[in-house]
This record gives sequence, C-alpha cells and structure tokens, in this order.
Amino acid sequence: MRDIRIALVIVNCPVAAVGENLASVERLAGGAAREGAEIVCFPELNLTGYCVARDVAKTALPVPGPATEEMVRIARSTSLTILAGLAEKDSDGRLYATHLVVTPLGVSGFYRKIHIAPPERFLFSPGGQVSLHSLPGLTFGIQLCYDSHFPELSTCMALKGCDLILMPHASPRGTPEDKMASWMRHLTARAFDNGVFIAACNQVGDNRHGLNFPGVAMVFGPSGEVLQHIGSDKEGLLVVDLKAAQLSDVRRHRMRYFLPHRRPDIYTL
Repeated sequence: MRDIRIALVIVNCPVAAVGENLASVERLAGGAAREGAEIVCFPELNLTGYCVARDVAKTALPVPGPATEEMVRIARSTSLTILAGLAEKDSDGRLYATHLVVTPLGVSGFYRKIHIAPPERFLFSPGGQVSLHSLPGLTFGIQLCYDSHFPELSTCMALKGCDLILMPHASPRGTPEDKMASWMRHLTARAFDNGVFIAACNQVGDNRHGLNFPGVAMVFGPSGEVLQHIGSDKEGLLVVDLKAAQLSDVRRHRMRYFLPHRRPDIYTL
C-alpha cells in the first residue's frame, strides 16, 4: 500500500430524486477533489435513495445506463475515483443494492450487497461475489451497511489482500452519537482483527419517504483506533490521509497481526 488521501461523504439522498442526487455527487466530488483526495465514497444507495417500499423498483437503474454515464463524466471532470450506490435492476428484473467504482476511464467494477437485512429481503436479491478493487498502490473492498456485522466477510477480504474496506451505509434512526456508538462496537473489531483500514459513511436527514438518517463518517486504523470522525445532522465531507506506515507497522508486528496465525483447518462445525 502507498499513502493515499480519501474522502467520505455525508449527504441527504431523497428517494427517487436521481437528478438531484447526481447533482450532489458532482458538488461534493468537486469539494473532495479540491481537498486533494483520490477516492471519494458516497453512502449506500445515494443515487436512488434508500427505502424498503416496493415502489423503489420504479426508480432502480440499469448498469450500465444513463446514470453511470453521468458518473463517469463527473469522475473525469474531477480526476477522482468515485464510489456511489444505487438500486440496480438487472436484465432479469432482479434488484440489488449495488455500489459502483467509477474512474475517469469508466465503471471499473461494482459490489452487490451480500448480506440483506431482514426488512430488505422481500425486495433485494443478495450478491454472490466477494470482489476487491484496485488503484495503483491500493487494494480495497466494499461492504454495504448490514454486511459490516459479519466478521467472515471482512476476514475474507483481508485474506484476498485488501488494505482498506469502505463501508457505505444507509442506516436510519437514532442520533449521530447513537450511530457512532454502534460503529465503535463492531467496526473497531473489523479493523483490529484483520489489520486493515475501515472507512464508513452514512446518509443524513429526511429521505422524503418516511426515514431520517443520522449523518456520521468514521475512519479506523489497522489497530482498531479511530483516526478521524464527524457526526452531524448536516451534509459533510471527511478527508483523511491513510498512511502506509500504519499498515506495515501492524503487519510486521509478530503479535499484532493475527491473520497469518489463523487455524482454518480446525474451524469446522
């Protein structure tokens, strides 16, 4: 891994307001670029908004499609890698909670949410692939909201070689303080147990469809420590420098890097 500056976005994402949400992406990606970030990560389903009503299918988007073309244009104009989410409808009509990896050259990859929360199961299909993504000097994974509660997924990504796991959320209810307390319970463990950086962000405010989101963004180092955070009821941008030395210090330490000492040969039920 090399040193890299990332940006995490807290933003309001009204349901079915794709044009409005794309305008927010362009505005906030521009801010991230001015801060010198190379990657900017938006919350889960930021383009289509998040809800679990059946009519979300009416605003689901194809990949590729007009929205992805607009995302590529924004990535090209800002020279950023942009991570953005949408309700995706595939050619067979299945819906996925999908997060795109968009570079100035095009859509380089995507992640479909693997663990579907109980209120979402009648609507979204689960993804079936643990994919990693690469930039020069960085390998990263993406998990979406409920995914972060399953330790095996983070360990799988770490074993595949990721340095950073980005965790966009669309997590409603509670205050920013409540959400930070929740993340402190499990995201610290995902970072500490696997020796990776963890970066999470959430939607904020009224989605115009009955849900309200507490805006939070947090970054954890590979020892489980909080590097930076913001919690607010307003839009925000958290810009953080991830240092390669922080990762190598953990991974060269004979006691603080646990993955090489796993015993998968006896982890059977």
